[in-house]
Amino acid sequence: MPRKVALALSEGVPLFELAGPCAIFGTDRSELAGTDWYDFAVCSPRDASVDRWFRATTTHTYDDLARADTVIVPACHDAALNPAPDLVEAVREAACRGARVASICTGAFVLAAAGLLDGRRATTHWLYAAELAERYPRVLVDPDPLYIDHGDVLTSAGKSAGIDLCLHIVRTDYGAHVANRVARRLVSPPHRDGNQRQYVDPVPAPTAAGRDIGDTLTWALDHLDEPLTIEQLARHAQVSTRTLHRHFVQRTGTRPLEWLNAARVRRAQQLLETTDLTVERIAHLCGFGSPVALRRHMHNALDTTPDAYRRRFDALSR
Repeated sequence: MPRKVALALSEGVPLFELAGPCAIFGTDRSELAGTDWYDFAVCSPRDASVDRWFRATTTHTYDDLARADTVIVPACHDAALNPAPDLVEAVREAACRGARVASICTGAFVLAAAGLLDGRRATTHWLYAAELAERYPRVLVDPDPLYIDHGDVLTSAGKSAGIDLCLHIVRTDYGAHVANRVARRLVSPPHRDGNQRQYVDPVPAPTAAGRDIGDTLTWALDHLDEPLTIEQLARHAQVSTRTLHRHFVQRTGTRPLEWLNAARVRRAQQLLETTDLTVERIAHLCGFGSPVALRRHMHNALDTTPDAYRRRFDALSR
């Protein structure tokens, strides 16, 4: 597992984008993980400013960043979105050494300048997506997702999406159970899928029966072991299937079946990590009906199989 995590602090970096990674990677969560936590360092030039209020006192430099296993690059502070050349070089060096590199918000401009996004789908804050695409035409900019994971390179939208990305990294390294416990400590949603849209329309008013779609989301999570249909969800919400679809997209950024399948995969992850149940039993408890369906959905969502996923986290827990 990538142990050494370096957070890149550049002159004038926004405070919010630093706070999430520091809270998630820089706070010792060994008691939640049951094993050692990350070795975390903030790396910056000497006396770099943070927003307009603080000065960095870290002793770690970009040389340390270049030797990290995971590099987190928060928003680019420069109004013209011109990354510092020494930061770009350190990020490029880390990637060449095999580090996993992730950006938050306009940190994507640093990754693009380092050439890490060429020919790849990437995202950033929707306000700056057009500028990223224009400045770096070899990058396949997608302004919609909260975050995009290529394994070695990850990009996310702004502000709170950076927390989603960091929790996603914890989920990748330690499993869904640990990531959910960290999210609970932060009073943060335990999981927002990367494909969820950055910006959705305002949450619709309650249905004619006075029931908000959130009630149906909770009900569905309590009945994942059942073969739920769109019609059943619509009946529970007391709306038409067409209205249900609209409410789901407005509320979650995804369509009902996509949301259901993602929730079932997350439930399967938790059961694979925390129980000795057979894959067949887990498939039924998650509503997939068969091990074949579970394997297909896990492969599509996580590029792995239930058995391989369980072996990975069994090894981590030892």
